[in-house]
Amino acid sequence: MKDAMRAKDAVRLESIRLLRAAIQRREVDERVDLTDQDVVSVVQKMVKQGKDSIALFEQGGREDLVQKEAATLAVLETYLPEQLDEEALLVLIEKAISESGAETVRDMGKVMGLLKPQVQGQADMGVVSGLIKQKLSN
Repeated sequence: MKDAMRAKDAVRLESIRLLRAAIQRREVDERVDLTDQDVVSVVQKMVKQGKDSIALFEQGGREDLVQKEAATLAVLETYLPEQLDEEALLVLIEKAISESGAETVRDMGKVMGLLKPQVQGQADMGVVSGLIKQKLSN
């Protein structure tokens, strides 16, 4: 935050302040100190909300807000761990399917239960869910 202040980078400073506020809000609400994984989940939630906002702003024709939200999103994404590519996800999914013995889409919960701790913060769980469905429906 200090670096953003010194560099007079208003977008980065505002994004960091939003993030800090969200983290502090969650700590106060839950009355706990957040772990690194909890902080990553806060950042992920903010990124998801930002993407949803961008989609709505585009529908409303508000390019000014789209630009602002995209800039904030770019800053927030720097605080996320490196994302897994689809190939690495497929390898993990195959392994989880074989370990859980899943055969149909009904067994998807077992596979998600095994995968979630491994990929949390490194992949969008919606994408993971879609890939699992695709694998189990074949």
